Amino acid sequence: MPTPFDRSVIAEFRANAGRVGGPFAGGDLLLLTTTGAKSGKETTTPLGYVRHGGSLLVVGSNLGAPRHPGWYHNLLAHPSVRVELGAETFPALATPAGGAHRDELFEQVVKVSPGYGDYQARTTRLLPVVVLERAGDRAG
Repeated sequence: MPTPFDRSVIAEFRANAGRVGGPFAGGDLLLLTTTGAKSGKETTTPLGYVRHGGSLLVVGSNLGAPRHPGWYHNLLAHPSVRVELGAETFPALATPAGGAHRDELFEQVVKVSPGYGDYQARTTRLLPVVVLERAGDRAG
């Protein structure tokens, strides 16, 4: 369930074709809608992202908390997600990166958005990096 803060960000995002103010002003923000791992209910979460080729990368930082965020657990159970990016909405496949590939992607994310390095430093868990690819765009 989105927090009141998240609900206000989601409303502002949708009312302004993806542009928001406050702490996200000028940042790259998307809305990720996942299906609950247990509840089966859709939940939308505003997330920062980094472009990587034709994909989008999101990090399960949870602000450096000791546990992964709920949206991450949801996409592990249901990797078909919906992404809102600007005024566009599209289905996507969410794939967590593993091993050396995850490390490479995380390094790229931190170059663009250094705060993720700070979040990693706050926790002993490895922050997951998730690749979002438009449904149907996957090679292979």
